[in-house]
Amino acid sequence: MMDVQATRLFDMLRDREVRVVFAESCTAGMVSATLAAVPGISDYLCGSMVTYRPEIKENWLGVEHELLVEHSAESDAVTRRMAEAVLERAPAAQLAAAITGHLGPAAPDDLDGVVFIAVAMQQADGRFVVESTRQKLKSHERVERQREASSMVLSRLQKFLAGQADS
Repeated sequence: MMDVQATRLFDMLRDREVRVVFAESCTAGMVSATLAAVPGISDYLCGSMVTYRPEIKENWLGVEHELLVEHSAESDAVTRRMAEAVLERAPAAQLAAAITGHLGPAAPDDLDGVVFIAVAMQQADGRFVVESTRQKLKSHERVERQREASSMVLSRLQKFLAGQADS
């Protein structure tokens, strides 16, 4: 069964002729896999980097070591940088989303089930517009948390694109 949110996002990408790329940590590629199930998405999905560990965020995406040390790999600042960095590395894409967070079981109590989502879009002048959010997941089981977080990313992308149409 095809994901309704993925289908809606596909329609928005197609209507706007926008290509997307992902940097995923806690969802481990589930966001891009969900979107990839939609027929025709290959025209709009550029790819996904699964950067599960801090050193991979640093080595593959170029997230600054100091940023990781100062804020932790599961933070708003790092997620924003992940979105910008994956967009910089995918010249065919105009839109990016990144997610990282704590899904447990060894998460700090105050961050258990918290995810950070960032969406970035490159403007005509080369600058990035980046929006980010911190969300608390309702689910408690790990795979359910990954599904919920993936759904949140697809939803954020839809809201971002809808807002871009309004501006």
